[in-house]
Amino acid sequence: MFSRLLFSRSCFALLLALAAALATQATPQAPPAIPDTPAGRTFKAWLEAFNSGDRAQLDAYFHKYDPGKPVDQEMHFRGMTGGFDLLQIVKSEPLRLEFLVKERRSETTAIGKLEVKDSDPAQVVGFGVRAVPPGTKLSDLNYKIDAATRTRVIDGAIDQLNESYVFPETAKKMGDLVKAKQKKGDYDSITDGDAFAKMLTDNFQEVSHDKHLRVNFSPAPLPDRPAGPPNAEDRARYRKDMERMNCGFDKVEILSGNVGYLKFNFFADPDVCGPTAVAAMNFLANVDAIIFDLRENGGGDPKMIAFLSTYLFSEPTHLNDIWERKDDSTHQYWTLPYVSGKRLDGKPAYVLTSKQTFSGAEEFSYNLKNLKRATLIGETTGGGAHPVSGHRIDAHFMIGVPFARAINPISKTNWEGTGVEPDVKIPAADALATAQKLAAEKLASKQ
Repeated sequence: MFSRLLFSRSCFALLLALAAALATQATPQAPPAIPDTPAGRTFKAWLEAFNSGDRAQLDAYFHKYDPGKPVDQEMHFRGMTGGFDLLQIVKSEPLRLEFLVKERRSETTAIGKLEVKDSDPAQVVGFGVRAVPPGTKLSDLNYKIDAATRTRVIDGAIDQLNESYVFPETAKKMGDLVKAKQKKGDYDSITDGDAFAKMLTDNFQEVSHDKHLRVNFSPAPLPDRPAGPPNAEDRARYRKDMERMNCGFDKVEILSGNVGYLKFNFFADPDVCGPTAVAAMNFLANVDAIIFDLRENGGGDPKMIAFLSTYLFSEPTHLNDIWERKDDSTHQYWTLPYVSGKRLDGKPAYVLTSKQTFSGAEEFSYNLKNLKRATLIGETTGGGAHPVSGHRIDAHFMIGVPFARAINPISKTNWEGTGVEPDVKIPAADALATAQKLAAEKLASKQ
């Protein structure tokens, strides 16, 4: 399960790290001048704060230009990339900037877009960075769409929704709405691929309210190959990317009072990342309570959800079901018969949530809440309970189609559109301190 695309920094951090793009080395040269425009000044402030690696400087940037963005996500992104060197200003308008950068930690080159609102100071409307496949020409990145492309993408997206979207009647309503807007000429003036993808996404979500459903644009041509399981090259690349990101595990430590703390930002495939998960849980094997920090976790592989959940139970436990529309089948997810190391069954468990907690991270939270195995602390989560699969529409557009739905074996429903309500509802920033306080009180009461 995934979330977010253009104009969402967190997903682009993930896409950048997971992308197959390692561009050829660029010859060192003086960095290009950044335009003295609202967009240019905002970009310069972000680049300086980002490259500094200083949390306080990044926090000050967000406070001034992009309020509400979690600084922890940006610090994680900074850690993965090592910062960026500016290679080129691709396009500059007063309120919009396109730029080419290179990761300092690798040879990955990326194209970015920044759009701001005309105010004092300027406020970020949209910001995104995506990796550029090797050999991509700059002219490819300036790809413009025409009427034939718009029609092809609309028809292709609707076909994929009708074939696979979890609720067929909703798929038809989405298609009808977009066709009506096309007939009215609502899309006629759009030549920018990202803007078109965003508008289609907004229109589809206007009907479905499904945050997993997204139309995505790639300025570089997408590989033309049939859908199916990843090939050997894909698997090798995934493994390398996961190693580079430590499989999403950001922090593991033992807090005062012998309370374990585990922060991770996505659920990776345990076939690749199982050893990392085991290492984290074994480090916490002797704690008296555990806190899972999912405040910046956007979801991932349900197998890892089951893997980590197993450490909290001594008996086989039914966690969740996934129903797929295509073949009307239901796949059950249970705790595993074996995991390496000690289990923490019987130890108090706490899950920290935020508005950014999404998809698989919501499942982990929802499962444990319904099983009365953990106390949830923080904010109501994002509300996405439909697994999604990607479908190529043409050389530059793809669509993520939610094809299934979660069904909890206890509640017989899920968190789609509503999110998961925490047991203790407080601002996400206060969740960790509150969890520590509750854990200390719980442990003291047992003495």
